Amino acid sequence: MVCSTNNNNRISKPKHMKHLTIYGITFLVFLASCATNGLEEKKDELAKLKEQSRELNAQIAELEKEISASDTTQSAAVRNAVLVNLKDLKTQEFVSRIKVRGSVSSRTNVLLSAETGGRITGVRVQEGQKVKAGQVLVTLDNDVLKNNIKELQTSLELAEAVYERQANLWEQNIGTEIQYLEAKNRVESLQSRLNTARSQLDQSIVKAPFAGSVDQVPARLGEMAQPGMPLIRIVNQDNMYIEAAVSERFISALNKGDKVLVNFPVLNKNIDSEITAISEVINEENRTFDIEVRLPRMDFVTKPNQVVILEVTDYRNPEAITVPTEVILSDAQGKYLYVAENSDNHLTAKRVYVTPGRTQDGMTEITEGLDSSSKLIVEGYRDVSNGSVIQPADRSSETAKLN
Repeated sequence: MVCSTNNNNRISKPKHMKHLTIYGITFLVFLASCATNGLEEKKDELAKLKEQSRELNAQIAELEKEISASDTTQSAAVRNAVLVNLKDLKTQEFVSRIKVRGSVSSRTNVLLSAETGGRITGVRVQEGQKVKAGQVLVTLDNDVLKNNIKELQTSLELAEAVYERQANLWEQNIGTEIQYLEAKNRVESLQSRLNTARSQLDQSIVKAPFAGSVDQVPARLGEMAQPGMPLIRIVNQDNMYIEAAVSERFISALNKGDKVLVNFPVLNKNIDSEITAISEVINEENRTFDIEVRLPRMDFVTKPNQVVILEVTDYRNPEAITVPTEVILSDAQGKYLYVAENSDNHLTAKRVYVTPGRTQDGMTEITEGLDSSSKLIVEGYRDVSNGSVIQPADRSSETAKLN
């Protein structure tokens, strides 16, 4: 290789290298030109297709218009009929229920209190413990009472001996009647005082009135108890029931023995039961009356004061005409709905004024104005007016108007 140096001391490239560089640049320019020409051709093709699409859509629209104007098989009213959904009406049982908030109660949920004053000397149970009827729960200081009872027993023994001798003498006509009566009275007085002392002694011992479990133990060892002071709470869950307060407007609708659906919201459980008692008195403060509902044995745990929801049937019609509540509309004349009616070989909407009855779970009983053979408009009823031409269709997949 021969290299030469110019005046600026730069090294000159060989001739074949210069040719390769020129060819490379030319090839890249050629490729870029081809790519640009291909993109332009695609854009031109897309523009032509869009123009053809516009022309076809215009031709389709024109043909549809001409066909619609020339078609004599349907009238203009039918072609513009409102799409609706129809429902065949029939009589069926309608049940109305009232929902009432209640709570679980127990007749054997007792808070035992002290009957007499005294220091607490013993607390024999603890919370959660099972107890039997008559079992000793709490004891109070009763030493004074025990000593008093011993004195009374001694005095009574002497009085009984004196009375026995005085009675023997009186039978022999010895002594006076006053002596005999005084001896008898002393015995009876001491017996009464002894019974009173024994009763007071019993009051110092708190016993379980029935079998159950200890729920609370407010009593504290060494504390001074006063009459009425709470000591022990005992609960027996075998004798529970449900109580609720019901508005007085339902007093004539509920009767003893009516079936009740009991819902336990926290547990998401339902049971069937019945009304066992209805109060005869109205509460003056809230204008309600109380009902009791039987609580049978269940396979889940319930506790006193637990909240429940009662569903009580207050009305039943075995052959009622019911409609969805939402289809009932109203105007100045009253409540109405739309049914389908045959007119000139096509269906039209007919406005029918009705008398609604009770409502339950989104369904309303119609007491007057509607025949069970009618076809009720349940979808599209807001798009029609009296006399509108309608066409049954599934409005969930069709447009509201025919085109």
